[in-house]
Amino acid sequence: MSVSDTNRFPSFEYLGDAVPYIERIGAIVAHIRLFEDFEAGELARLAPYLRCYRAPGGAEIIREGDDGDFMMLLLDGTVEILKVDPVTNLPVRVGLAGPGKILGEMSLVDGEPRFASCISMGSLLFAVLDRETMSRIIADESRIGIKLLMELILLLNQRLRHVSNELMQWLGQGRVTSIKP
Repeated sequence: MSVSDTNRFPSFEYLGDAVPYIERIGAIVAHIRLFEDFEAGELARLAPYLRCYRAPGGAEIIREGDDGDFMMLLLDGTVEILKVDPVTNLPVRVGLAGPGKILGEMSLVDGEPRFASCISMGSLLFAVLDRETMSRIIADESRIGIKLLMELILLLNQRLRHVSNELMQWLGQGRVTSIKP
């Protein structure tokens, strides 16, 4: 265990690697796109690289605007996703995420500030993969690392298409009149 494992979320319970949660991960990833091409043996080889935490209800897991270098896989519980409204400067709920959802993947990939905040709505169990560990997976388990990167690209592309479709609907309704480059 590295110092960063326990310091990443000092107020949360650090549970170690994801090996004890491999059955739970296997059960939920069977229903999510990111890991659909992973075999059970590959998930078992990936589990030691993931770090697990338990957070209480109301805990801020990710804060909009903060630097980020990790993504998380929700194993149990629900997260409220909030984005600050630029007009009112108040947080607005943009979604909920439950078991099997991946959050924070954009910052894992590009290192840019967090797009939104994530607040636990009750006890939350989640696994974390950071950029440094992702590099280690690519070096140590290149087949799994490349597969994981491809799945992340597909996930990000799918989300971009969804947002683009929503924008086109808004444009069609006259709610948005132009897009700045």
